Amino acid sequence: MKVRSRLAWGVAGLMALPFGTAQAEQAPAIDLAKSVARADAVAKQMSGDEKTVLTHGIMPLPFVPGTVLPEGSVPGAGFIPGIPRLGIPALTETDASLGVSWVGGLRKDGATALPSGLAQAATWSPDVLYHGGAMIGSEARAKGFNVLLAGGVNLMRDPRNGRTFEYLAEDPLLSGELVAAAIRGVQSNGIISTIKHFALNGQETGRKYVDVKIAEGAARESDLLAFQIGIEKGQPGSVMCAYNRVHGEQACASDWLLNKVLKQSWGYKGFVMSDWGAVPGVEAALGGLDQQSGEQLDKAVFFGDVLKAKAASDPAYAARIHDMNRRVLTAIYAAGLDRNPTKPGGKIDFAANAQVAEETAKQGIVLLKNNGVLPLAKTAKSIAVIGGYADSGVVAGSGSSLVHDEKGPAATRSLGGDSPFSALMQQSYHRSAPLAAIKAAAPAAAVTFRDGRYIADAVEKAKQAEVAIVFATEWRTEGLDQPDLSLPDGQDALIAAIAAANPNTIVVLETGGPVAMPWLDKVAGVVEAWYAGARGGPAIASVLFGDTNPGGRLPVTFPASLGQLPRPKLDGADWVEPNFSGDAEPGKDQLHSDYDIEGSDVGYRWFARKGQKALFPFGYGLSYTSFSASELKVSGLNASFTITNTGKIKGDDVGQLYLVNRAGEAKQRLVGFKRITLEPGAKQKVTVTIDPRLLADWKDGGWVMPAGEYGFALGKNAEDLGAVVKVKMSRKIWKD
Repeated sequence: MKVRSRLAWGVAGLMALPFGTAQAEQAPAIDLAKSVARADAVAKQMSGDEKTVLTHGIMPLPFVPGTVLPEGSVPGAGFIPGIPRLGIPALTETDASLGVSWVGGLRKDGATALPSGLAQAATWSPDVLYHGGAMIGSEARAKGFNVLLAGGVNLMRDPRNGRTFEYLAEDPLLSGELVAAAIRGVQSNGIISTIKHFALNGQETGRKYVDVKIAEGAARESDLLAFQIGIEKGQPGSVMCAYNRVHGEQACASDWLLNKVLKQSWGYKGFVMSDWGAVPGVEAALGGLDQQSGEQLDKAVFFGDVLKAKAASDPAYAARIHDMNRRVLTAIYAAGLDRNPTKPGGKIDFAANAQVAEETAKQGIVLLKNNGVLPLAKTAKSIAVIGGYADSGVVAGSGSSLVHDEKGPAATRSLGGDSPFSALMQQSYHRSAPLAAIKAAAPAAAVTFRDGRYIADAVEKAKQAEVAIVFATEWRTEGLDQPDLSLPDGQDALIAAIAAANPNTIVVLETGGPVAMPWLDKVAGVVEAWYAGARGGPAIASVLFGDTNPGGRLPVTFPASLGQLPRPKLDGADWVEPNFSGDAEPGKDQLHSDYDIEGSDVGYRWFARKGQKALFPFGYGLSYTSFSASELKVSGLNASFTITNTGKIKGDDVGQLYLVNRAGEAKQRLVGFKRITLEPGAKQKVTVTIDPRLLADWKDGGWVMPAGEYGFALGKNAEDLGAVVKVKMSRKIWKD
């Protein structure tokens, strides 16, 4: 039998485009447990000085004051020296889940930008996430990095969160399955992926101080379950803890999160790295933190000489420092960093990688409204394109996850400021112009463009055209939350005016999360394109003109108003002056967020509990064809159903199976999903296995499924549910 190297799996995955319904060959998850014994033996060989080499590192970027780049480092997020005497390689780290981070262009190179996390999640396809992870992991390796700070999986508890665009969904099953696939893809390249930010990191406002209150059961059934599924199925080498506090403790020093839940309850064998500037002190080591990252951003280097002195005098710290090294080494050996070292200058097939980004964007675009205007005819005579820098590119989310190609952004809009991080705090656009793609798709049409700054001018062009396409952008960044759900810069007024001038107005939304749509009933079509990445322009045009039949489904709920949210007013928004570092003064010790309001009922679960109708519900998405779902059968934890393409063209549908009631109590939870492609008239039987944790409650240190009748239903989305199938279940109690 021929044994394939892990690196070969990543290459095989990238060559298997398009993704479609056939599952392309994928690498298995790495096995952390198999490397523990070797890691333990090597850790025991370390000298006293060597024991703090792997426990802390710098951010090797020259715009951090006083930073000198060490030999062997690559400009990026982090660098931890190796120990040559023991054959231990250095750790070279880069952000992030959407591609190898731009870091202001300091490396004078570029990378392929995947669409935003929400766009990826809108595919509802683990296969797509795997390929995206494999692609960005391959580019990280080629640039000399061996740790990718990917795997963002925080649930969307508030749609105003500035980092919503980086994350995946509001549901633990969907988020966990997708992030696991992305992690496997990254690590197929023989490098380490993280999963982040552990945990309950729900807002950027006062992010270093906000103290989250939540009962353990509610946390275990929601945010923590997403991490648990992602860790079980993805086996990331590292977990990155979060900035926020939980129950009064900093997440990066939380004994409950890091020791009791992650390492003891879940048995996690890898290491916990801090977020940059998130370490409160050396005591975080006893709280479960294994590595201090970006140490220049903390008040002191706690995990160097301070930790060494503690270990020399305190048996608890001595045991802990050995475990810290063992965990870092476990990840290094499991991922094969010592066997297959990385170095800068590797070859990158940017053309092939761009196809991965484009296919991801196509599959993640969601059609929200269509009054028959879409798909557009390629024989259209006149099209007015308005707004959104559509003549330049597609908007990108900012912060540590920002990615650009070697030429840099197509356009930028500075937010001003003079901090060292100002370069990361600007609105920028990927070099993939929708206007050019629209012109290419309809070569005979007279296509005009107006930037939308002057509404009267844009209205005049809209009146002259058969169709008006308005591109609306909503920019987000790490370090800032949105004040509300409106479109900025008067774009809502622009859309309303264009719609009044042309009945065939289509709105293309490039947003980092849910937005309000006061003009919804006035427009003919709405397309959610998210942050569409390196090939966003052609992907959007492909959907508009019907070359791609939209199959994306919303991974988050779009509320009708802020009043529907558990916290209509963002915690801290009235007194916090946010900035990139998340600092907040005054009153930093009084900033609290009560997640017990909704508990585990995040997103669509909250809407179901309150009986509220969303603007667009979780799981929603239209198509240019039609589908039916039928023949639902549930036996124990196994379910099957049939999806039929009842329309006239080929398309993708996502089968969604929901628990709707349990033992006489209304309770809605997504328990299974599957994206499939069907020819017109074709049907396919879908089978799913239900994770019992989705049917259970966390009580008294374990999972409890009550005895009784359980109701299940197929849904076009979380609000449009079919007939309920009832199944009797026995009481079950178990530990993790």
